[in-house]
Amino acid sequence: MTTKTTTILFDLDGTLIDTNELIIQSFLHTLQHYYPDQYKREDVIPFMGPTLVETFGGMNPDSVEEMIKTYRAFNISNHDSLVKEFEGVKETIIALKEKGYKIGIVTSKMSDVVMKGLKLTKLDPYFEIIVALDHVEKAKPDPGPVRMALEKLHSSPEEAIMVGDNHHDILGGKNAGVRTAAVAWSIKGREYLAKYNPDYMLENMTDLLAILEAEGQ
Repeated sequence: MTTKTTTILFDLDGTLIDTNELIIQSFLHTLQHYYPDQYKREDVIPFMGPTLVETFGGMNPDSVEEMIKTYRAFNISNHDSLVKEFEGVKETIIALKEKGYKIGIVTSKMSDVVMKGLKLTKLDPYFEIIVALDHVEKAKPDPGPVRMALEKLHSSPEEAIMVGDNHHDILGGKNAGVRTAAVAWSIKGREYLAKYNPDYMLENMTDLLAILEAEGQ
């Protein structure tokens, strides 16, 4: 007998809210400052997903904190003009709440910026818990963040699905023993995510409701 799905965990950036342009411009601004004229838009796409410490640490371990400070200053000051929600997100989140699902966010973003994005898109009232980068020792794909979310929601891995736009989300979910759903609107492309064998591929966030309905719930 299949365990009933009770819990949906979401990544934030690139999954619920469209921060792609904000992140790209934040990287380009930072890299132009430290490495003038060495990086173009296509060069920074692979940096989307890992933590800033991982990305900047791989470039220059001695300047990580300084580079992160430059990145975050630009990111926060340009946040509200460049961020919006993806199509189908709000109606899906509202429907999940109305149907009684437990929903949370598991992100590699700092909690203050998470709240900024949720409030801007008016999604903040709907999530019961948030597990952000400053709440954990290791980021996804380590299973710790997903496990922490499940613990906070009093849910087991068997009754949960992790939804995300990056391989960190898919692998983090798999490592924690939950089912996974990739979003085809990921800036890295559906083919890229398909390589990590998610249980589901969503063309629109509303597809999640159809999947849950098909499970007979």
